[in-house]
Amino acid sequence: MTILVTGATGNVGRLVVDQLVKAGASVRALTRDPGAAALPKGVEVAAGDLTRPSSLTEALDGVDRMYLFPVAETAREVVDLAKRAGVRRIVVLSSGAVTTGYDTDFHLPVEQAVEASGLEWTHVRPGEFALNKLWLWGPSIRAERVVRDPYPNAAGYLTHERDIADVATIALLEDGHVGRAYTLCGPALIDTREQVRIIAEAVGEEIRFEQVTADRARDIYRKQGGFAAANADFLLGFEDYSGVETDPSDAHEKWEPEAPVEMPTAEPVTGRPARTFAQWARDHASDFR
Repeated sequence: MTILVTGATGNVGRLVVDQLVKAGASVRALTRDPGAAALPKGVEVAAGDLTRPSSLTEALDGVDRMYLFPVAETAREVVDLAKRAGVRRIVVLSSGAVTTGYDTDFHLPVEQAVEASGLEWTHVRPGEFALNKLWLWGPSIRAERVVRDPYPNAAGYLTHERDIADVATIALLEDGHVGRAYTLCGPALIDTREQVRIIAEAVGEEIRFEQVTADRARDIYRKQGGFAAANADFLLGFEDYSGVETDPSDAHEKWEPEAPVEMPTAEPVTGRPARTFAQWARDHASDFR
């Protein structure tokens, strides 16, 4: 049995590859740049791009199961190619925003394409990635030991990427998960100030929190580039999930403290407690130094 991992050099895909290799599976990793993949020994690296379905023909040859990174524009064509190649099971990296109904045009169409194919499917729907904090705050923490953010009371159930990969790997390898959509959150609701404190504890140095306006934070993130620049408007309340313009003052009210509720985690699938934000911060302490 050969398992194709798309998005194999991504933050979750790379972990899925590692875990499949440790489980003794035959793994083929799809990447646009095989020469730079740096994947474990024994992994077959295949060139391909999900935005160009015609490039996937060789990579899909002989594949039985597939981990699918979400690209909505080509999802139906990619899934159709996979089905014709003999793929029987697809595990989708989706989003908790599908569960809540916010996502109707990015992850949801991928899920729908897979379900319509008649193949075995499992959707993995993570909530907010803890990694967001590294991508947003990493530069200022490394340079100045400071976090600048407009919403000190904004809180989330931050999800460790390893929990996401664990669930995806189990769904690829084991039966009993077909036709299931797993929403994954972190085990505790943590606000911005506490997140900063936890990172500081992991790093072993004081990190100052500075409250700034939403406009100032957007300017900072845009200058950083990358993930921060691409997502600044949404994360700071200037636009909604679909890109419609919104008022950040409304977002401020939405992000006032709320009572914690029990959220779904990886534990029912993995049999282990979900990783905490403190564990994530320790795992990434060197990235903040």
